[in-house]
Amino acid sequence: MPLVIGVTGSIAAGKSLVCRTLVELGAEHCNADTLVHGLYAPNTPGFARVVAEFGADVVGPDGAIDRRKLGARVFGQPEAMRRLTRAMGDITGTIKAEIDRWRATLPEDGCGVMEAVNLIEPGYAGWCDATWLVVCRPETAKARLMARDGFDAAQAAQRLASQRPWEQRAGAADLLLRNDNGREALVDAVRYAYRRLWELRRDESLPRSQYHLWRAANPLPVAAGAAAGG
Repeated sequence: MPLVIGVTGSIAAGKSLVCRTLVELGAEHCNADTLVHGLYAPNTPGFARVVAEFGADVVGPDGAIDRRKLGARVFGQPEAMRRLTRAMGDITGTIKAEIDRWRATLPEDGCGVMEAVNLIEPGYAGWCDATWLVVCRPETAKARLMARDGFDAAQAAQRLASQRPWEQRAGAADLLLRNDNGREALVDAVRYAYRRLWELRRDESLPRSQYHLWRAANPLPVAAGAAAGG
């Protein structure tokens, strides 16, 4: 059976470099963010719902949702983010379908990599054989944001302050990848971890993901309808 690795981490931690390295090693990659954006592409029900919820001015000149404008409406506003999530549609089902496709179509020695900022809390990590958490020091992430995205110091600090501390999720990770020592060090760590993961799989000694123990101690909230028996 192919392997599925979930890769997560906060903004500017280095998730993309980890995933690019895994692709170079032969893995198939999916960015959950990109996958989910397809739910509100033009001419989809999700597009119509998002426009109805947030207004026609979130549509850009190309006829697609302008992600920067939409992001400005929901950033730092939990209720607005919940409204957006509802409007987009079945995020969970979309991600699960991609992982199921990998399980059904990749060869025995194949690997799928699901990259997602929110991999652990919604439960997507439960569909992965291993969860890798990429982390770095706040000052490292701040410098990257300023260089990469053109943020000033205050903007970078605000964006980082909105992120959930990685320490809250560390217990769900099978591997913690620290990315403060440069590109080469991270790439070497990923290559070693990938090789070791396959050694464990071939020896039939790959343990069940640590995520499941973490989830048992941090259960998902029960939906209101389910709690009421509906």
